[in-house]
Amino acid sequence: MFNKILIANRGEIALRIIRTAREMGIRTVAVYSDVDKTSLHTLAADEAMCLGDPEPAASYLNIEKIISAAHSTGAQAIHPGYGFLSENPVFAERVADEDRVIIGPSAKTRTALGSKTTARRIMSDGGVPIIPGMLQ
Repeated sequence: MFNKILIANRGEIALRIIRTAREMGIRTVAVYSDVDKTSLHTLAADEAMCLGDPEPAASYLNIEKIISAAHSTGAQAIHPGYGFLSENPVFAERVADEDRVIIGPSAKTRTALGSKTTARRIMSDGGVPIIPGMLQ
């Protein structure tokens, strides 16, 4: 287990992760852009780290800034929340390359499930009932 996680998301999603982590005795780091300094998720977390520019591509979706924030705060794991980073296998791979734990599926799983056809085939091969349809 780990002692501290960085939450690479904001708003209600981050608040839910913070609440669960607190119940588990895990410290949290929120990330925020320049305009979100006083947002509830930054106030609720044990620590908060500014990513700068309010444009999401330059802050909340900037993989290098998130990795750097994890290093700076000593977060051993990163929770991507939901949305773009949670679906991004490149992000999951970078987190693993930096000796951090990605909370959620591995990069390999994210890649496989990124294709509906591949995901259906995996589920079918695993015996999970699926609605009949094309598996190719």
